[in-house]
Amino acid sequence: MHDVLVLSLVDGGECGTRAAVLHCADALREAGARVETFVAGSDHEIDDVISRLDGPPRPDGLVFPDDEAKTRLIVAVESDGQLRHVIRRMVRRYAPPPSRRPDDIATNRTIPDLPAIGVLPLAGTSLVPGLGLPTTPAQVAATVLGQRTRRLDLLRHDGGSVTLDGVLLGGTDDQGTPIAWRGRIEVDDAVLSEGNDPIVALSVANAGGTSTLDGLPLHAGPRPDDGLIDVAVAVPIAHKPLLGKPRMRYEVRRASGRAVAVTPHGAELPFLDDGVAGVLTRKRSWWIEPGAWSVYTAVREEER
Repeated sequence: MHDVLVLSLVDGGECGTRAAVLHCADALREAGARVETFVAGSDHEIDDVISRLDGPPRPDGLVFPDDEAKTRLIVAVESDGQLRHVIRRMVRRYAPPPSRRPDDIATNRTIPDLPAIGVLPLAGTSLVPGLGLPTTPAQVAATVLGQRTRRLDLLRHDGGSVTLDGVLLGGTDDQGTPIAWRGRIEVDDAVLSEGNDPIVALSVANAGGTSTLDGLPLHAGPRPDDGLIDVAVAVPIAHKPLLGKPRMRYEVRRASGRAVAVTPHGAELPFLDDGVAGVLTRKRSWWIEPGAWSVYTAVREEER
C-alpha cells in the first residue's frame, strides 16, 4: 500500500479545481492507497510537504530523497510556472553545498535524483501535453501507483532558480512587434552573437514550449531527456526581391550544448521562463542537469 500526498498550489475554492483533486484522491483510495491532501499558499507549506519525501539520515548529514519512494507525490497545478516552483523548492532542499558535494552524485550533476512526481493539470499547462503525460484525475492516480517513471533534464541558472520547459528572451511593442536588442550569446564554446546583431528572440529550450516566433520554428525539436540545452537566436534580415518591396525575414542561428551564457547590452531584457515573466539586467548562465527530475508515466496494461 502506498502513501500518496496530493499537493495543490491553487485555492481549492473553485469548483473545477476542488473536484479534480477530490476525484484523484478518490481514485487513489479506491486502489488501496493512503491519501493526504494539501493546499499550499507559501514556500513553507510546500517545503513541509516535500520533507515527507526525505530519505533516512545520512552519515554526512545531508538530506536526500528516499530512493525507495515509500511516499509518493502528486502536484496539482494550473501552469508550468507552478510546477517549476515545486521543483525549485525540491532543489533548494536536496542540493548539497558545493563544499560538501558527496561522491554518490553523478559527475555531470550538482543535485541528486529528485523524487518522482505525478502531475495533475488543472488548466492550460503546455509541458504536460508536450511530455505526453496523463491529464485526467483517474489516469494520474493510476500512473502514480505504477512503477514507470521518465527521467527528465533540468536547467539550473546562476540566479538560483530552475527551468523545466524553456526561456524566451525578448519583448514586443504595443502592436506585438518584436523589439530588437543586443547581447553576447555563448553556447559552450560556440558564440551565436558577439553583441553587434539586432536580436528579436532568443530561445533557451529544454523541451518545446518556446519554439516558435510568429509561426517560424526556432528549434528542430528539442528533447527534454537528451542532456542538452537547445538554443536559437532570431536575427532580422532585410530581403530585397527583384520585384516588389523589401521584406523582413529572420535568420535563425542554432546550437546545442551543456551550458549557455547570455550577456544583454541593454538596461532591461524581458523574458518568459516557463511562462513566468521577468527582466534580465546582467549576465545569466544556464546549465543542464541531465535526468535530475522525473515524472510518473502511463501504466502498461500488464501493470494494471
